[in-house]
Amino acid sequence: MATRIVAPPKKVLFYSLRILARPLNSVPDQPDGGLQENPIHDRSPSSSTAAPRPSPPIDITDPGRLFSAVPTAKLINSATNLHAVAVGPVVDLGIRVMNSRMIMGTGLTRAAVVGVVRRTFYEQFCGGEDTVEAAATVRRLNEAGLRGMLDYAVEDAEDNPSCDRNLDAFLQTVESTKTLPQGHVTFLIVKISAICPISLLRRVADLLRWQKKDPSFHLPWMQHSFPILSDSTPLYHTAERPQPLTLDEEADLLLAQDRLRRIGSRCEEYNIPLCIDAEYTAVQPAIDFFTYSSAAEHNRHEPIIYGTLQAYLKDARERLVLMSEAARKMGIFLGVKLVRGAYMASEKKLAESLGHESPIHDSLQETHDCYNDCASFMLESIAGGSGAVVLATHNVESGQLAAMKVRDLGISEGNCLLEFAQLYGMAESFSFGLRNAGFRVSKYIPFGPVDKVMPYLLRRAEENRGLLSASALDRQLMRKELWRRLMTSFF
Repeated sequence: MATRIVAPPKKVLFYSLRILARPLNSVPDQPDGGLQENPIHDRSPSSSTAAPRPSPPIDITDPGRLFSAVPTAKLINSATNLHAVAVGPVVDLGIRVMNSRMIMGTGLTRAAVVGVVRRTFYEQFCGGEDTVEAAATVRRLNEAGLRGMLDYAVEDAEDNPSCDRNLDAFLQTVESTKTLPQGHVTFLIVKISAICPISLLRRVADLLRWQKKDPSFHLPWMQHSFPILSDSTPLYHTAERPQPLTLDEEADLLLAQDRLRRIGSRCEEYNIPLCIDAEYTAVQPAIDFFTYSSAAEHNRHEPIIYGTLQAYLKDARERLVLMSEAARKMGIFLGVKLVRGAYMASEKKLAESLGHESPIHDSLQETHDCYNDCASFMLESIAGGSGAVVLATHNVESGQLAAMKVRDLGISEGNCLLEFAQLYGMAESFSFGLRNAGFRVSKYIPFGPVDKVMPYLLRRAEENRGLLSASALDRQLMRKELWRRLMTSFF
């Protein structure tokens, strides 16, 4: 277990960022899934003759500059919503309502509930109900110097007709970018569970896990891919030898692979990278199989297909190294979106129910270390010309460390292989601070009808329950800016 780091006084916080030679995992970062941040400890020796310390690359001290492009009405609305979802009872009530039959029913009750959800959780964290509204959201972001990652937020399709409908929606999303200037949209986001029946994903994941247990276990449908599982990957989901895929299941697998191939080809045609989201560990091996077999096809000359690595998993660092080495040998660009993970409660509950330890790091510090170590690894890959990364985090200290690592490695802040990202509606001050420092910054924009994106909204609410610390800085700075604007209007 990692050593606990004692929090320093705030005035010391940014000074410790000068330790550029140290890997990023020497300091903690805040998980995106609601874990609280730990300020880093300044381990440098005190000296009255020490050289002047450089200023942090990202300045988030001036709310007037940070929110200069945000209209007052939007600022008031965001501040109100963020304060509301930071209150535990409000979140609890919202979760109960969104899980209730009222949202799935008909009539006036459903209309009233949907209206409330739309004006609160939905409006804060989603970009609209269709591609037209999502494109308008991207335009507004671009006016503020930010860009968009478009996510038609559907998942867990049950059958092929549902998958085909979702495929059409993803292709339409790519087509919709024609209405936007080049570069406004940085990624299309897809969940494999939206284009492959969820039952088949579970079957494929089981078979891949069993092959890890028994390498002689033959999978005739297996395509060339990066390593999917490592020696430290937990295999408790698959307790018994699974039956091979039936002919119908193999046919369905080919259909799902063709759907992903069509989306990837359309993204390549429009010069928009495709980022495949991570999901829960029961199906993640199958998702990685889809992702990295597709990357082997598309990433010969540039990163078109990005996978997502969840740093809260104990095997994340080992899998990243294995993937990177395989990509290097194959002459393929490795594209990675690095996140903390969004299924913490369900993962722990499942592992416990099966009598196994959680696949998630045992301490907050270990999660911090893993994320920062993986970020450092990918930044060094960019410097070496063999990788691309989206650093998806809401933590300012982690961003400062990554920014200084970028400078230390001589990577340009505007390098197209490096993107910072935050969720739409969260960490606004951090996004604008990164923008002001010259970095490429995108907001992850889920969109779709309210009932379609309900699973996403529920996860956001659960992750932020009582711990919306990622928005604490935003709320404080928004209050200061609103007060400044109010005073300016009077004097």
